[in-house]
Amino acid sequence: MPAISEIRRATDRAVTTTPWLTSRHSFSFGDHYEPDNTHHGLLVVNNDDVVAPHSGFDTHPHRDMEIVTWVLEGVLTHQDSAGNHGVIYPGLAQRMSAGSGILHSEKNDSATQPVHFVQMWVIPDESGISPGYQQHEIGHIGAELVTIASGIPGRDAAISLHNRGAALHAARLQPDDSVVAPAAPFLHVFVPRGRVTLEGVGELADGDAVRLTDTDGRRLTASAPTDLLIWEMHAELGGQNK
Repeated sequence: MPAISEIRRATDRAVTTTPWLTSRHSFSFGDHYEPDNTHHGLLVVNNDDVVAPHSGFDTHPHRDMEIVTWVLEGVLTHQDSAGNHGVIYPGLAQRMSAGSGILHSEKNDSATQPVHFVQMWVIPDESGISPGYQQHEIGHIGAELVTIASGIPGRDAAISLHNRGAALHAARLQPDDSVVAPAAPFLHVFVPRGRVTLEGVGELADGDAVRLTDTDGRRLTASAPTDLLIWEMHAELGGQNK
């Protein structure tokens, strides 16, 4: 079956704005509901957030969700009802498993610097698991794909996921650098900032995404300093592992 690609431009995303938050949603989220845009593969949330200094998300609940946070600039402080506390900054991978239920807050404690991060959600294989938290410093991210999070058996990653069909990869490219995306039944390529050309698809810039189905490995080549986040998925919601 030939690969199917769907480009989602930054300008097509719904946006939530408040005095302290700008949040751009790749999928239906909160008040922004589109019945034909609820997920791709196993990914149900891909929010690109900028939080102003001395502000953030007050304590709120989550349940039965694997939540991965990747900071691009600034520092985000996490606290939750299970007693976990983490400071998340560029190069540090973080995952919260909401499981049977958890409360948490996410704050920008800086007096001067906004924090820019991408938060991504996948549904776990099993509901009602014990809530959990994991973070791991990766350090320098360069012109090779680094596996940030994975639940795929036998796959090494900085942090684990309670989903056997999903893995998240990241790279930070300079002009003319290139990487090859994994081959997978479902792939979500997101460019939070930068400019790349995806083989067989075309150019992607700040905030653009591509949803690929039944894809072989495609090369991405940067024409500007670029951050890449790529979800490799071997199942879809309600489906079987492929």
